[in-house]
Amino acid sequence: MSEEAEVTRQREQPSAAATPEDDLDLPTPEDLRAAQEVLAAQLATAEDRWRRAVADLDNHRKRMGREMEAAREQERQRAARALLPVVDGLERALEFAQSSDDGLVSGITAVHQQAIDALRELGYPRIAAEGAGFDPRLHEVVSVTDDPSVAPRTVVAVLRPGFGSIGRVLRPAGVVVTRETEGS
Repeated sequence: MSEEAEVTRQREQPSAAATPEDDLDLPTPEDLRAAQEVLAAQLATAEDRWRRAVADLDNHRKRMGREMEAAREQERQRAARALLPVVDGLERALEFAQSSDDGLVSGITAVHQQAIDALRELGYPRIAAEGAGFDPRLHEVVSVTDDPSVAPRTVVAVLRPGFGSIGRVLRPAGVVVTRETEGS
């Protein structure tokens, strides 16, 4: 191309100093509103996802707390069940050694009390039964007796100690209960 043609071509092209709107495709107000609506919808979707994720995390945290507490309770119960034969054996040893006055009996008594205290600390206190009214949640009837001097359905003897509390029984107390009279 010749110099003259180049100069002509440059003259025909609009100059940069002309109007900037001529070169730019500016969005219309409708385009801006549509883009704003799209962004608002995307923001609402992201916010909804965020809220759901927070709620899921909170639910997960609560569920894990419940599961951890249930696992702790199961382990506490397992440990307490392992102590029951020890307590029973110590009670039999104390019954056998009652006639003896030596230091062995006081040692067995001390160990027996430690075992009962350990069960209490695990959440299973000894069930107070003798003289109490029969409660099927805490007591297991081993025998029934007639005793007119005692109110019906009263525990008169404990044959096997129980441990726990209402709603959380490790082992019910094996008891002898007075019979109900026909009039009551």
